[in-house]
Amino acid sequence: MIPSARSIAAAVAGGSSAAAVLAEHVRLYRASHARLNALVLPRHDAAATEAAALDATSCHGRPLAGVPVSVKECFGVVGLPTTLGIRNRRGRIDRTDALLVTRLREAGAVVVGKANVPQAMYLHETDNPVHGRTAHPTDPDRGPGGSSGGDAALVGAGVVPLAVGNDLAGSIRQPAHACGICSLVPRTTVLGEGGAFDNLPSLTVVRPRAGFLARDVADLRLAAATLIDGTGTPARDGPLSVGWWDEAGPVGASPAIRRAVAEAVGILVARGAVATRIDDDLATEAAWLHLALLSADGGADVRQLFAGERPIAGIRRILGLARVPRRWRPTVAVAARSLGRRIEASALLATGPRDDHELADVIAARAALAARVAALAERYDALVCPVSALPALRHGTAALLVLAAAPCFLANFLDLAAGSVPVTTVQADEQAARPWSVDPVAAAARAVDRGSAGLPVGVQVVALRGGEATVLECLATIAGGAPATRADQRPA
Repeated sequence: MIPSARSIAAAVAGGSSAAAVLAEHVRLYRASHARLNALVLPRHDAAATEAAALDATSCHGRPLAGVPVSVKECFGVVGLPTTLGIRNRRGRIDRTDALLVTRLREAGAVVVGKANVPQAMYLHETDNPVHGRTAHPTDPDRGPGGSSGGDAALVGAGVVPLAVGNDLAGSIRQPAHACGICSLVPRTTVLGEGGAFDNLPSLTVVRPRAGFLARDVADLRLAAATLIDGTGTPARDGPLSVGWWDEAGPVGASPAIRRAVAEAVGILVARGAVATRIDDDLATEAAWLHLALLSADGGADVRQLFAGERPIAGIRRILGLARVPRRWRPTVAVAARSLGRRIEASALLATGPRDDHELADVIAARAALAARVAALAERYDALVCPVSALPALRHGTAALLVLAAAPCFLANFLDLAAGSVPVTTVQADEQAARPWSVDPVAAAARAVDRGSAGLPVGVQVVALRGGEATVLECLATIAGGAPATRADQRPA
């Protein structure tokens, strides 16, 4: 396993060889690639030249000197294609680096290549017909999540210490949770999109955000201090105050998910925080409204990417549902509910093409929800909640389990700084607690729980005050604490 980003940068700045660090990364890549299939567009020859140049010059003032970094396939890297897993895009070679890639190089990082993504970045499962399927770092029957799944797998397996992804609906936090690593998603005004390829140009109300994945919070803090501002200790009167919940929205949370939240809150309280359980459905409301915004074009932006090429089955299914006219949806939802497809029926009613008037209604609902969150910000510095309803998904289940990542959508919907940190692993007695159901979404969730013992479980922190600094403070406190043995006794 490659050392931390901060230890590499300190060593290289002190005279150690960046080329030797890169050579160790290449060794780890070769040893793991057949199993992971995560770094699908390596650039090791070019990276070797860059590492040698670092060794030949002073690295003073370069806080990421010699650190091997992977970037999500949607970020431009000169000489590599941006395919998004779509065959007809294989010849689209990047002529310039994305802005965030440029800034990484200026900080001394060695960009080792691009990591795999779901086709069109449209699922929480990293699989496509161009680069193939990426596996979870520890369980070959499961994926690393998505859409920043390739990068999460590389960090989780120790092939790189730091990676760059982007996040519109949990695409950094969900794979970080699945792979047992840490993540940070800064606000749009702080880091922005980083120059990533825009796969949803019609989407204006909410936008994807660039962010970071790392094995520990200290490396997240290094990346943030290097590439954004405002990562110090947030000023506040009195102790840290957090609101929390352990629900996960339409897909009920697995027992290990609820326990992880309780343990994280227990650590924060033990370190002096004041924690209050919030019985509010705002996160679920935000999830449905966020999906309403994302589906308002009926999937037209994504279909244009394919230019006549046939998407893979899961994406084809979602795009087919996306274009069902809203006037038909109540009837289709009644039929779905009669067949036991309760969760899909609710999704049909919440999503679909919207005209300008209908979109204005969603935007008005967003403003009302933002006001409710602003009221919470008068009491709490941060929210602590699940990242996902489930641990790492089994291959082939993401199209059914889109809503498992619903806990992530609030931060995206309102452009709040957020992050995740691993807390625990699934215990053997937590694999079979979900009841049998005829609902295919609930049945898929039950199948994911089975055999999940030992998989990592993270929690999410969403800042209400103090932005990225508050997120990093909470993540570091949780990561540094000793979790309870069981979480049957939950904080009041």
